[in-house]
Amino acid sequence: QKIWTSHAHHADWIFALVRTDPNAPKKQEGISFLLIDLKTPGIEIRPIISMDGGHYLNEVFFTDVRVPASNRIGEENKGWTYAKFLLGNERTGVAQVGKSAKKLEAIIAAAKQESDGQGGTLWDDPAFRARIATINAKLAALGMSNLRVLAQEAGGGTVGPEASLLKINGSEIEQALNETFVEALGNYAQPYDLEALRIDTNVETIGPDHGRGVMTEHLLRRAATIYGGTNEVQRDIIAKRVLGL
Repeated sequence: QKIWTSHAHHADWIFALVRTDPNAPKKQEGISFLLIDLKTPGIEIRPIISMDGGHYLNEVFFTDVRVPASNRIGEENKGWTYAKFLLGNERTGVAQVGKSAKKLEAIIAAAKQESDGQGGTLWDDPAFRARIATINAKLAALGMSNLRVLAQEAGGGTVGPEASLLKINGSEIEQALNETFVEALGNYAQPYDLEALRIDTNVETIGPDHGRGVMTEHLLRRAATIYGGTNEVQRDIIAKRVLGL
């Protein structure tokens, strides 16, 4: 069984890390990188519905599935080495600096329209602006760190524990932005109609247009600190490989 497989219900092929040497001295060794045709007999895909009501993830079950050795990528028992390279790139991508910058702009625009209940707007509240400023400063620092890692890769270097730093900060900034957006919209961020939560729906939104999809994104991105390796695991990597603890 393989769980949390993104978009498996749309895919024709899947890759998997499979145990090829059960007697390897370390768990990370003895693993190979295998490509599997999802039309192979014995494969079943079952949906996992996320908190936001969307279907992105799946469980994939393998019952007596046989895959030719020619589908192996790279050397036998070197799968974890290849997976670490992919994870480094995934964690770097999770930073999503551009997406977070656009979301920050959207929150500010919404705050300038949302009433503060006292004749002004939410943007007039100094505490709210301070909260936005804090997130903005963290996002600017993340952007510079991301550029350094990209420059390192462009120069022929490899991504190391820096990817863990980007993953931690990027996912936590993203969640902070989503939480801020939900709080800024108040009740309008929580429509009861599930379809109205979807950013791609034709259902008339409850409340202002800038509230469409805000709760969907908030619920979906609670997983940002989990996928690609939990942030707790990333902190362990930094502690070991950067701080030498």
